[in-house]
Amino acid sequence: MTPAETDAVAAAPSRRRRIAAWTAIGIVLLVVGGAGAWISGLGDWTQRGALDPESAGPAGTRAIARILEQNGVEVMVTRDRLAAAEALAQRSATLALPDAPALSDDGLRALTAGAADVVLLDPRSRTLELLLPGSSPVGEADGAPVDPACPRDEAQRAGAVMPGAVYLAGDEVTACYPSGAGAGLLVAEDGGTRVAALDARALLANDVLADDGNAALGLNLLGRHAVVVWYLPTLADSDIEDTDVTLGELTPPWVSPAIVLLLAAGVAAGVWRGRRFGPLVAERLPVTVRAAETAEGRARLYSRARDAGHAADQLRLDTLDRLARLVGLGPSASALEVSDAAAAVSGRDPRAVRAALVDGVPASDADLVALSVTLRDLERAVHAAARQERTNR
Repeated sequence: MTPAETDAVAAAPSRRRRIAAWTAIGIVLLVVGGAGAWISGLGDWTQRGALDPESAGPAGTRAIARILEQNGVEVMVTRDRLAAAEALAQRSATLALPDAPALSDDGLRALTAGAADVVLLDPRSRTLELLLPGSSPVGEADGAPVDPACPRDEAQRAGAVMPGAVYLAGDEVTACYPSGAGAGLLVAEDGGTRVAALDARALLANDVLADDGNAALGLNLLGRHAVVVWYLPTLADSDIEDTDVTLGELTPPWVSPAIVLLLAAGVAAGVWRGRRFGPLVAERLPVTVRAAETAEGRARLYSRARDAGHAADQLRLDTLDRLARLVGLGPSASALEVSDAAAAVSGRDPRAVRAALVDGVPASDADLVALSVTLRDLERAVHAAARQERTNR
């Protein structure tokens, strides 16, 4: 076996250990990811989502839906805008509408046009501007129960509540439950159609419905008609044909030309300052280091590192190279072939020669010195035997 083959065999277990370690890490990551996905999926069974009347979780609204049903109000839950519009067209009904960013302005107007009443459960700026013109969110409430402070019967019968988000009322919009910079409830009525807006997560969710007058307020706002159509918008139910925007549409107009200019400047700088690889140029060293000094320095490094095995390998490599030439073997001969030929030429025990050239592993500096002496004696014996053979010829 050649020294290169010996190194390859020694490196194989280390390579296998590295592969096994990375494989184990990948398996652990897959197991952890799968467990996380499984745990997350468990929550979907108990809580469909915020403001969902079929959800019993803290953010769901199953409790207010059951209260409405107990008071003779039918709650129709739909996740399709066309089905919701059809249900509103069949009878006089209240539309319960969480914020619907996936619907266009026209789609939102068309959906609410068929409702007798509209209750915006978690409105944002766009929805407020469309259905309650001039109104907008202005922040959060002070965190304390407040009285209605408005003439609306729905709020007066409910009494005090503690709002979450508050809104600024536009013209011809009644503001109830003033707190902070706005009001917790906005109500506008036009031709018998009432539009109300409130933070339903803070007032109608399961975990807060029993507080103050929250349940009464929800019943008064949602229960004026015999049917409540509770529409839960999803991204899949969007009426916007092209919802994908490009990076260029999201950035100012000057960004793309600036990026192109920077790339061109980078390429120009690379061409200007980049190194051009040409033919190798011989360069004289500032000093000349003798081979003996290099060998001595390397030996001192091996000695300081107490790496007797590495030093022994270097000695064996040099000895095997010289012995191969003495016994007439080519450079492709293996260490075992050189060992057997050297034993045959010198007349020594093949096992002892193989131990010196291949198998033996020095454990200390003394063993390394002894190995060096053995290799030197073996080389001298082979050299003498080869010379005697040439003389006899």
